[in-house]
This record gives sequence, C-alpha cells and structure tokens, in this order.
Amino acid sequence: MCLAIPGKIIELDKKKQNATVDYGSGTRRKANVSLVQVKIGDYILVHAGFAIQVLDKKEAQETLALFKEMLSLAEEEQ
Repeated sequence: MCLAIPGKIIELDKKKQNATVDYGSGTRRKANVSLVQVKIGDYILVHAGFAIQVLDKKEAQETLALFKEMLSLAEEEQ
C-alpha cells in the first residue's frame, strides 16, 4: 500500500525545485516540488519525497487531523 502525506511548505529553494515541508509536531523534511506549482504556505501531498498534488488548506488540515487520530488510537492500544 502506498501512502501520501500532507504537509505545509515553509521554505522553497531558489530554483523552486525543493521545499522544506512541515508535517506537524515538529517534523520537517525536504521534498521535491518540481512536478507542481507551489508557493510558501501551500499545502501539498507528498509521496516518496515528491509533491504530487497541491491541496486546499481545509482538506489538508482534515487529513492531518485524521492521521493524528489514528496515531492516538494506535498508542492507546499499546
């Protein structure tokens, strides 16, 4: 199964090929954004290190809330 994770662009390199993406809870990673047109503040869907889609803010936040809920439930089971 493949999984794409939503995150918010907080920094772009000068060529706009790579971005620093905030996935929440202090998790930040680099992602290649050459496949989509983005700007700082955009929410994107990242799969295997590549941004594959730009999301609207509401959709991204709803998806992130679902991920947090799933993690919380998993932690409760342990």
